[in-house]
Amino acid sequence: MYHDVIMAGFGGQGILLIGDLLALTAMNEGRHVTWMPSYGVEMRGGVANCTVVISSERIGSPITGSPYSAIVMNRPSLLKFAPRVKSGGVLIVNGSFMTAEDVPRSDLDALTVPTSEIALEIGDGRLASMVALGAFIEKTRCVSLENAIAALGEVVPPKRHNLLPINEEALRAGSRFALGAQPVKFRALDLEADKDKIHAVEISENEAPRGF
Repeated sequence: MYHDVIMAGFGGQGILLIGDLLALTAMNEGRHVTWMPSYGVEMRGGVANCTVVISSERIGSPITGSPYSAIVMNRPSLLKFAPRVKSGGVLIVNGSFMTAEDVPRSDLDALTVPTSEIALEIGDGRLASMVALGAFIEKTRCVSLENAIAALGEVVPPKRHNLLPINEEALRAGSRFALGAQPVKFRALDLEADKDKIHAVEISENEAPRGF
C-alpha cells in the first residue's frame, strides 16, 4: 500500500493540522508515514502546504513531485498543485472559493466540497479544512475515518478538547458529502491559454492573500 497527498491553502486554514491528523492516524494504524510541512514567512495569511506519504513499507522520500491526490483550499493552490496530481488520482477542491469550472484537469476523480458552508452549519467556519479531510478520507479510504476521529485528541491541544465534538462532526460531515456527491469531469488544462494564471500563482505566493 502506498498513498501520497499534497494539502495546500493559505496559512490559518488548518492545512498543517489536517496533515498532522492524517499522518498520525496512519501511524496509529501501523503504517510508515512522513509529514513534510512548507509555509511562507507570514504563516497566517501566507501560503501553506504539506505532503503526507503513507506506506506499508519504508518510505524512500518524504517529497513527491506527482502525488496520487491533493486537497486544495484556495485558487492559487489549485493552479499550482492540480497539474501535478497523477492521472486518475483524487482531487478535493474547496467549493466555497472555487467552482467546478476552475479545476484544470479532466482526468481526475475530482470532488468540489462546499467546506465553509458545511462548517458554518456545524457551528464554526474554521472547521472547513476538517470537512475537506473527511471527504478526502471517504474518497481514498487511505485511513479509517473512525481512527482519524480517535486521533483528534492527540493533535488538538488539551486546552481545546472542548472542541473535539465539532471537529468530529466536521470530519463526518465531509465524509457524508463525499458519499452523496458524484465525481465530475472538468476541462483539460491549456498550458498556453492559462499561462497568465499559472504565473499569477508564483506572484501571489509572495503577497498577502486577497478575498480568501
